[in-house]
Amino acid sequence: MSGELDIYGVFVPSLAAAMLGAFLLCLMARRVLAWAGVYRLVWHRPLFDLALYVVLLGCIVSAAIPLTS
Repeated sequence: MSGELDIYGVFVPSLAAAMLGAFLLCLMARRVLAWAGVYRLVWHRPLFDLALYVVLLGCIVSAAIPLTS
């Protein structure tokens, strides 16, 4: 994962782009989970949403890192 992305001459940190992607995925996942009724089983919804966001962000960042073996 490189340090910056060049978007039409504007350098954006790659972590910021990953955070935006994780946020969009989290919005979709939250809508699906609410539709499926999963939130009835969750004790603390904001904490669950934060954990979901962190897991999605970790998946995106780990997928973006090239494997060196």
